[in-house]
Amino acid sequence: MMHMTFYWGRTVTLLFDSWKTDTWLSYALTLLACFIFSIFYQYMEDRRLRFKLLSTSKASAVDSTSLLNKKVFAGGNRWTVGRIAGSALFGINSALGYFLMLAVMSFNGGVFVAIVVGLAVGYLLFRSGDDEQVLVVDNPCACA
Repeated sequence: MMHMTFYWGRTVTLLFDSWKTDTWLSYALTLLACFIFSIFYQYMEDRRLRFKLLSTSKASAVDSTSLLNKKVFAGGNRWTVGRIAGSALFGINSALGYFLMLAVMSFNGGVFVAIVVGLAVGYLLFRSGDDEQVLVVDNPCACA
């Protein structure tokens, strides 16, 4: 039976039927995996934003500054390597975010705390730098 309220305990099924914890060791390793996965999510989000900032700065240097941008009216090249790579990074990061969301939906208190603390540590390590301007992009994922 799936829990529908938060509970605290070492028995949890996470994401797959085969990922079940029975002992305190397996539970601790699961929490560590959630913590590391959350940090990795923030790292990938930082890489994606920096890549987007890099690709838009290159594009703005190449584009003309006229009011009638040629790319808008001529259709432009929508299939550039930068756009495809940016889309791939967005897809990977969205998948990571949804996996984290589904893990939180196990309603285990330890999993929830491990993911939230991991997201906070990852943000502190990778995304909280005041020395650089990083492009702020609207992200529909709740884990951003």
